[in-house]
Amino acid sequence: MQRSAHDPVSQTDDSDADALLHAAESYRSAARLNAIRADGLQEELKIMRRQTRLMRNSLSWRITLPLRVIRSLSLGKSPKGTPLSEVKERIKDIARENGLRVLALRISAAILRRLGIKTHRLAIGARHAAEDPLFSCSKEAETFYTRPVARSVTTLSPRFLIIADLNIKQCVKYRVQQKKELLTSLGWEVCIIDWQDTARAMSEIQVATQVIFYRVPGYEDALQLVREAHRLNLSPRWEVDDLIFDRSEYLKNTNIHVLKKKEQRGLLAGADLFLLCLLECGRGLASTAKLAQAMKNIGISDVAVVENALDGETLAVAKSLPQLSFREKGAIYICYGSGSRAHDVDFKEVQAGLIAAMKAEPRLRLRIIGSLTLSDAFESLQERIETISELSYAEYLSVLADSDIAIAPLEDTLFNDCKSNIKFLEASIVGVASVCSPANSLANVVRDGENGFLASSASVWQERLLALAQDVSLRHALATAARRDVLELYMPEKIARNQLFPLYGAPSAFTPEKMRVLMANVFFAPRSFGGATIVAEAMVKPLQERQCEVSVLTCRPDLDQKPSGNIRYVACGSDVLSVLPGRGASVDNPTIADDLARWADAWRPDLVHFHAIQEMGTAMLRLCQARQIPYVITLHDCWWLSDQLFLTKDDGSYHLDKKIHPKRSTYEHYLQARRAVARQGILGAAALLSPSEEHKRLYVNNGVPAERIFINRNGFCWPARPHRPREPGSLVRFAFVGGVGHIKGYELIQECMASLTQNNWELVLVDNTLNLGFPSIDPNEWRVRGKVTVVPAYSQSGLDEFYDKVDVLLFPSQWRESYGLSVREALSRDVWVISTAPGGQSEEIVEGVNGNLIPITDKVGPLKKAVEALLQNPARFDRYTNPLKDRLPTYDRQADELVTLYKKILGR
Repeated sequence: MQRSAHDPVSQTDDSDADALLHAAESYRSAARLNAIRADGLQEELKIMRRQTRLMRNSLSWRITLPLRVIRSLSLGKSPKGTPLSEVKERIKDIARENGLRVLALRISAAILRRLGIKTHRLAIGARHAAEDPLFSCSKEAETFYTRPVARSVTTLSPRFLIIADLNIKQCVKYRVQQKKELLTSLGWEVCIIDWQDTARAMSEIQVATQVIFYRVPGYEDALQLVREAHRLNLSPRWEVDDLIFDRSEYLKNTNIHVLKKKEQRGLLAGADLFLLCLLECGRGLASTAKLAQAMKNIGISDVAVVENALDGETLAVAKSLPQLSFREKGAIYICYGSGSRAHDVDFKEVQAGLIAAMKAEPRLRLRIIGSLTLSDAFESLQERIETISELSYAEYLSVLADSDIAIAPLEDTLFNDCKSNIKFLEASIVGVASVCSPANSLANVVRDGENGFLASSASVWQERLLALAQDVSLRHALATAARRDVLELYMPEKIARNQLFPLYGAPSAFTPEKMRVLMANVFFAPRSFGGATIVAEAMVKPLQERQCEVSVLTCRPDLDQKPSGNIRYVACGSDVLSVLPGRGASVDNPTIADDLARWADAWRPDLVHFHAIQEMGTAMLRLCQARQIPYVITLHDCWWLSDQLFLTKDDGSYHLDKKIHPKRSTYEHYLQARRAVARQGILGAAALLSPSEEHKRLYVNNGVPAERIFINRNGFCWPARPHRPREPGSLVRFAFVGGVGHIKGYELIQECMASLTQNNWELVLVDNTLNLGFPSIDPNEWRVRGKVTVVPAYSQSGLDEFYDKVDVLLFPSQWRESYGLSVREALSRDVWVISTAPGGQSEEIVEGVNGNLIPITDKVGPLKKAVEALLQNPARFDRYTNPLKDRLPTYDRQADELVTLYKKILGR
């Protein structure tokens, strides 16, 4: 039975639904607040680490080291505060496990570090092993984030960014909010950011296509933002509406001398900072022609003028006010709006004439809005002076409209000649006649005696004020003409068309013709770390060849020379937006969801493909759901099922196809919540991709519908030439590329090689963190009879050269790998593989034909047996070729499958 819209039960249901929506929004807001707090704490930690590093690198810190050491030892502690008894036990452990040589290396390295002397990178491997690759970066990789970006590889949605000082309300209205209104009328999307919000400003610059810095001082953080705008080829302009960048002209302005000495010093120092930022921008935007000329006089050749104008708010308020009757009445009000105490000197221009006029005409009243210090000469007129404190803009116009005469006195200086005619505009639009000083911008619009009066001396001020006070028809005539003129000259559409449009034009239509695919992966070039990253990088070119436009969202490291915030660059022929991951929000990260929203607004993807997104979080998926952007997930590992990427039990053994049942513990609530957000993201996907049948079974066994998962076998970089034959009789060359850690079998290999009695072998260990700027493997810790060599991770272009020097790849993974990239790379290059099984990596290996399969176990026996068997017959590798290479997948086949899937999802 249907319920009426007026049915109380229906109303109750609606209210319950509203309550649920509000509750959900509350939870989202709470999560966002926690993420913001975590990011804020991380930023503070970053600053503290930087300060600590500067302190420890200082000469005084190194000189006082002996005193600190002696002090610590006298207290029975090491310089780090560790009790000496614990230090002694640790020394014994290192000597027992690694030998005296390693102990000596570590002690000498520690001493040298304390002295601020750089040590050999392998001798300090243990110190860096704890470094987090997510936040670390090599010096070579850092250059990627500073390379100029001539243009976006693909089109960005036109977006105008105004980075501004938002502290002065009047300036914000006329130079910031009004600029936004004018640009919006031309079709631009406009974003306004406070320059002091450096991180957000940094992020917004990355997606802007035009940028203005309004009244921004040249502090280092602000200058970094300007440099970033130049790096992105945005041709920034520095905008201002006062001559605040020229110290010498500032000093000529008498207004400054009414301020306290401290305030004067601040203004003059500010002038230097404003000049610095203007010069860094190299292009100017001024509110008046005189101000533009002042910019040119200091060497800025490209300066444009956009005047202050009427705007929607001003016009709406003026329309709402009652029209003046312009009839004779008792009191006649002269209105003056003062923005600050610095206007005291300007007011002196009218003081003598105003006093004389008020004495001659008893009906005259003075109405002051804002802060103004009157001289003692007004003492006898106090009862005819009204002072009103600061008002809202609408209230200010209302009070101004209720007056009869507006005045705009200005001292005769270049500083004031550079000011705009805003006081005349405001008075005119509300129908009030004005008397103004003949400053440049006022003289350009006020036609003396026709739409207002100009006054340059006390006698003229007195004469003009009395004329208006005593002739209501004159007031009416001037006010009417003035209103007509400002509506003709300063309507928003006219300023937009005549001044902004020639400068910036209208934004071009944003209509991408090709399918747009946004890939998200925690790493991306220049930090090519991990198999999922290599796959994501490798897919860019073949997708582009198949008429797809590709961009990337990834994480970036901490960089001292860059402000916090996003950084856009180009890699693999694609636009890449790199974001700071934050810490402690790896499962659900609202901050990065905001970053994705920013990039999606700018790049407008048709589809998002999520690869490995640990640390980036599932909030990105909810954003796609909310915006109805379809997305695909490649299940590269077990992150969607567990905190452990490589799924193991607590004892290190594999789960062996069982469903995940975390034992009850203090983390149960966390695990339940984690599974909930991960599952919601999985079920919202348009498709799920697995790199192997083995990996698909794991997800199916843990509740993911089998029909939702498609197999998309990862391709790899095939050899560009045949494998070079080894020299007969040479050492058997083993290689391991999995990095340190139990899960990839590092410890198992170390135990195996140490147990061998043969010495006719070499082991090459690839240290994949060397490319991130620190080592994780120390070859001196390997006590073996053969030879051990450590090399940096190879690039894709270096694969052939690396595997030319390898006979056998060791792959004793302690979990069922999703696929095993290095196994495919090796097999295609005629390299024998010893691998654990089952797992995706073992699907390419046939026992005894192109490799050996051993069980997943942390017992060394099976691996040792396979290695020893190969060492007994090294000649087998002299002319070996893999007969099963035709079974291996390719990037082209993988890309074909992806494009077919994308088109099906998008209905193309």
